[in-house]
Amino acid sequence: MSKVLIIEDEVEIADLERDYLELSGFDVEIEHDGVVGLKRALSEEFDMYILDLMLPGIDGFEICRQIRGEKNTPVLMVSAKKDDIDKIRGLGLGADDYITKPFSPSELVARVKAHLARYERLIGSNMPENDIVEVRGIRIDKTARRVWINGEEKQFTTKEFDLLTFLAENPNHVFTKEELFRRIWDMESIGDIATVTVHIKKIREKIELNTNKPQYIETIWGVGYRFKV
Repeated sequence: MSKVLIIEDEVEIADLERDYLELSGFDVEIEHDGVVGLKRALSEEFDMYILDLMLPGIDGFEICRQIRGEKNTPVLMVSAKKDDIDKIRGLGLGADDYITKPFSPSELVARVKAHLARYERLIGSNMPENDIVEVRGIRIDKTARRVWINGEEKQFTTKEFDLLTFLAENPNHVFTKEELFRRIWDMESIGDIATVTVHIKKIREKIELNTNKPQYIETIWGVGYRFKV
């Protein structure tokens, strides 16, 4: 449910806006004072802000300026002033829209929905794709730290995941136990490189069809391990 903060000193107007937005499925909070409203806007998470221009304490222009300095959340300005200069100033400060009083509550709801939908599309298009490593049936999602083997998700401990990912990202390279220990464990278990062997065994149990004839992590006797592709 999208959360909207209304900063409006006229109680009846604020209540009317809230009633119509709540009927449309929004979670709505109201503040009647500019200073308090700004504090909440900056310290709490909302999906949209509806700002009156003329407010006690601090006006809607300054609230918009400070919100836009920290967040890209949609801002809709509401004012009884119909002068173009106020509209231009508000939009210039980063407001997404400007509506003048009196207005139809249904128009307000429609504008809120439109701006939220636009913002969600924008955010979605800018989200970076997860960093994925795929090798012969193994899919490693580095971003989510999840692993699938032939479509079935398997659970890995932190170090198992790190070790598998490192080997898969460096295929056909032979690493000694010392090298793997240094890269994955660093100083956590200094001197105990046997932990590499233990973790390789556990990883094989999860990714190999036959641990006696591994298809992925190959032992190079007397040297170390290699991830085959």
